[in-house]
Amino acid sequence: MAVKPKLRTIVEPIAESAVDSNNTPIKSLALSKLPDGQTLIYAGTVSGAVLLYSLLSSQSAPPEFAFIKRISLPGSASGGSVNSIHPLVHNGKVIVVSNGFLFLLDSSLLEPAKKISLFKGVTAFSRKFRSQKLGSTLSSSQTNYVHNNGNSISGSNLFAVGIGKKLVLAELVLSGSLVIQKEIQGVLDGIIVTLLWVDDAIFVGTKVGYYLYNCVNGQCGLIFSLPDSSIVPRLKLLTKESRALLMVDNVGIIVDMEGQPVGGSLVFKEAPDSLGEIGSYVVAARNSMVELYHKKTGRCVQRFIVDGNVGGGPCVLADEENQIGKLVAIATSLKLICYGRASGEEQIKDLLRKKNFKEAISLVDELENEGEMTKEMLCFVHAQVGFLLLFDLHFKEAVDHFLLSETMQPSELFPFIMRDPNRWTLLRGGLPIRTKKLKCKALVCMVGPGRSLEAWVPRNRYWGLHPPPTPLENVVDDGLTAIQRAVFLKKAGVETAIDDEFLLNPPSRADLLESAIENMIRYLQACRERDLTVSVREGVDTLLMYLYRALNRVEDMERLASSENSCIVCEIIDPLTMTMEIQWAVQEELEALLNDSGHLRTLAFLYAGKGMGAKALSIWRILARSYSSNSYPNDQSEETGLQDSSTKFTFGRDTAAIEACKILEESSDQDLVLQHLGWIADINQVLAVQILISDKRINLLSPGKTNDEFVLDSYLEKRILNQLYEVIAAIDPKKVEILQRYLQWLIEDQDSDDTQFHTAYAILLAKSALENYELELSTQDSEITVPKNEMKASELGRSSIFDSPVRERFQIFLQSSDLYDAEEVLYMIEESELWLEKAILYRKLGQETLVLQILAFYYALCYVFSGNLNDIMLGVLHYNAWKFERSLQVIALDDIECQDYITFIFARKLENCEAAEEYCAEIGRPDAYMQLLEMYLDPKDGREPMFKAAVRLLHNYGEMLDPLQVLEVRDLVSCLALCTILLAKKAQCSDARQWKVLCFGRSLDDALFSSNRALRLSLDMPLQLASDTILKLLRARLHHHHQGQIMHNLSRALDVDANLAILEERSRHVLINDESVCDSCHARLGTKLFAMYPDDTIVCYKCYRRQGESTSVTGRDFKEDVLIKPGWLVTR
Repeated sequence: MAVKPKLRTIVEPIAESAVDSNNTPIKSLALSKLPDGQTLIYAGTVSGAVLLYSLLSSQSAPPEFAFIKRISLPGSASGGSVNSIHPLVHNGKVIVVSNGFLFLLDSSLLEPAKKISLFKGVTAFSRKFRSQKLGSTLSSSQTNYVHNNGNSISGSNLFAVGIGKKLVLAELVLSGSLVIQKEIQGVLDGIIVTLLWVDDAIFVGTKVGYYLYNCVNGQCGLIFSLPDSSIVPRLKLLTKESRALLMVDNVGIIVDMEGQPVGGSLVFKEAPDSLGEIGSYVVAARNSMVELYHKKTGRCVQRFIVDGNVGGGPCVLADEENQIGKLVAIATSLKLICYGRASGEEQIKDLLRKKNFKEAISLVDELENEGEMTKEMLCFVHAQVGFLLLFDLHFKEAVDHFLLSETMQPSELFPFIMRDPNRWTLLRGGLPIRTKKLKCKALVCMVGPGRSLEAWVPRNRYWGLHPPPTPLENVVDDGLTAIQRAVFLKKAGVETAIDDEFLLNPPSRADLLESAIENMIRYLQACRERDLTVSVREGVDTLLMYLYRALNRVEDMERLASSENSCIVCEIIDPLTMTMEIQWAVQEELEALLNDSGHLRTLAFLYAGKGMGAKALSIWRILARSYSSNSYPNDQSEETGLQDSSTKFTFGRDTAAIEACKILEESSDQDLVLQHLGWIADINQVLAVQILISDKRINLLSPGKTNDEFVLDSYLEKRILNQLYEVIAAIDPKKVEILQRYLQWLIEDQDSDDTQFHTAYAILLAKSALENYELELSTQDSEITVPKNEMKASELGRSSIFDSPVRERFQIFLQSSDLYDAEEVLYMIEESELWLEKAILYRKLGQETLVLQILAFYYALCYVFSGNLNDIMLGVLHYNAWKFERSLQVIALDDIECQDYITFIFARKLENCEAAEEYCAEIGRPDAYMQLLEMYLDPKDGREPMFKAAVRLLHNYGEMLDPLQVLEVRDLVSCLALCTILLAKKAQCSDARQWKVLCFGRSLDDALFSSNRALRLSLDMPLQLASDTILKLLRARLHHHHQGQIMHNLSRALDVDANLAILEERSRHVLINDESVCDSCHARLGTKLFAMYPDDTIVCYKCYRRQGESTSVTGRDFKEDVLIKPGWLVTR
């Protein structure tokens, strides 16, 4: 069952006066407010007299009610009553309707009434009202029906007069007479009883129904009909909404200016005798009862009986028409009483005391819409309601109202979170300020430099309807005590203001406290988006951190601490400079609270945000150690969803290192960076590198001072690099990759030309390359079994810092840089198998012979793994063939899982012929090729001659070699080499006998030649080797020769085919008969000259001249789109 709303006071009497009517009842009443604030009240009696009263009100004095004048209308002796009074404020006139006639009076009733004889039998009268939407300007459409000598007429001088069934529109001219503008007849049924003219619409009420006449288009329509038993219709203008109230018995229907019902209906208890409007309410008077109905809700909000109405006769009601009225006058047979709006503030207080919060807010909205209350007052009431709900333990609703209050400061809720006195007490004026007793320095600490003390001490803005602020714990305890008391009183039959929900199901203290804190958090989070002063913002963020800590919302704490915030972590104030009243400034600090509760991560984020990087880094270092020892009690690392504790442990350490890295990347304090670089490198070397090479800091790290004591002896084989710089010296020598990456950054990104950096970087790369090489050797020496998911041999030497293998980086740096000490680097790798690196270094040193030797005798050991799945992994490891030679071995593995794999291990030479030849090309001298040829044919050290490499060299660069010099190679010239050269350069042979001797070898016994030009072919050279080599060479030469002949013949065949096709096209015969026509103009050819295109189209000579010789009738252009027909070679 719905609860019946409680009545409240909307209007209250402000002045009253006795009615001097000679015991005649009041028939009509009207109000006219003058510009000077004086209100004139006109009362018309049944006997035809008009009474004038004056009401003068001011803010400093009570209203004064005075009787001014009484005047009788002409003909009143015959018993004519005053039906209605219409004051015209703008021209100081009053029009009175009495006994069917119109009378014109002045506003002060000083002159006799003037009867307007033009109109007789007047049954209704209305002046034109202008709606609030139009304001003071008239619509252009008014000139359609109101026109006087081409000038538009003010709407206030226009009137609608009802005379029986006729509607007359008239104008009041300056002479004081009415001039008829228009007459409307025959469109209305019944006698006109009431009229209302607003803008372009005239509402007409008859006994039949309500009509709407449009002054612009002249249309008149029925709004709705009235039942036969209904009382006299009545119209009332609702000024504020620019709408009309149409009465049907006791029901008031609200319609717009087009006659459409809007906003519902008002249902009165009885049909009212008169109607009025004040603000958002409709006032209805019936006998001695006066009721106020809200326009929107339609419910009665106030009801009272008028005093002094003897016999309970009808009351006459009047309001301030065409204005947002604030005054209502009610006349009885004995009294004239003026009612004014009750104080909105008092109404709101009354509703709040009764805990009618929704009605209070609704009333404030109404008052604001009516212009009687500012938006600040609405915000004030929202805040007041919020405090009342807060002490009633409705925390969610309270915060909702706090958020609706734009003027409420967050500092007003600070004492609910932190006990007074605290750092922000002065923001609310919570402490008495005695400026004389406070030292100047202490005031600066409290108020802050450059801040006004008066701005910190606002006045108390509330009505005292709630207790003073107190911590939430006390609020909850007091509320629970009140609930227990209410339960006891309810058992005793005493009603209380406590909600039934709390009485039936009393909440627990823990739930209430948690709800209070959560809603306080919600409010402070919303306040962070507002534009607050510095002090208030500091309080909001700091106390928000307190509340997060109270609920142990670690994620929210860290999110707030890591974002931009104004939290006060710690503040140091000299105790000698502050009085007892402000010593609370250092009582509570987030630093101590978070440290005691173990929220070190949050504290670290706060330190970092406040620019205290050293403290933040110290905490992250402690956390990293705690994660390492696995003894940190409150592990606040994020949940990863993994059950493996080692994963969580790694993640926690990495998180600490990452956060520390963010701080150090932006820090230009080199000492601080070097202090924490070590422990971060122990966790993640990539982060350490990011710190060293970060470009986020303003000033890049400078190498700074030199350090002569930094020794690389432990990892550079007793080599000392003198005078390394401070940053490099701070890096752990065992973390070679960090050193390498930092030196690489200095050299490549910073364009450092320091030879020490280049040399150090090269030596570090050499050491890493040697270590990886030894690792590869150990892998090769062991028995190899490679599952599918293991690392490939080509991935050895990679790391998390570098994407490329160390040997690749080593080789690139050796080739690109010229600033390192090549001798120092060569000393490191001279005894190793890094042949290519040594070749680069020898090249830098200009030792061409050694470079050629290395490139010519470049050995490798290959592993080939094959199986059913065709998985192949090839790793190249460099070895000397004379130290490691092994025949082909096939090893079948007994392991069941690896039976598909067969390992072939063999050693073979991989002569890097291309590199050697490229190096000779770089040198550009013929003697380099000759020297390389001698190395191939005489490898020394007991190795076999490299005939294939010699063949490749002679084949590719034979023109660079002098065959006579080749022949002078003592005891080492092979038949292959001599034949290749003589085949390439036969013209340079000095004796034809040399060709025969070299071609047949031993068939010419003891073939001797001039000792100066050639030597006898060595008898130790194998004949089979020489013949096989010569045979392969000759076959290759013959193959190339035959291949060239084939290509030549193919080209000739294509040429012949093309010529044949052209000849066939030119020799084609065409048969023309009598029926042959031109494909273009379709004329008979007969004996005409014609032409034929390659696509077999025939045209006459005229069309041929027009088409051209390259474009046929089909539109094909044979120059751009060539017609190709298959030739005889293709078809056959």
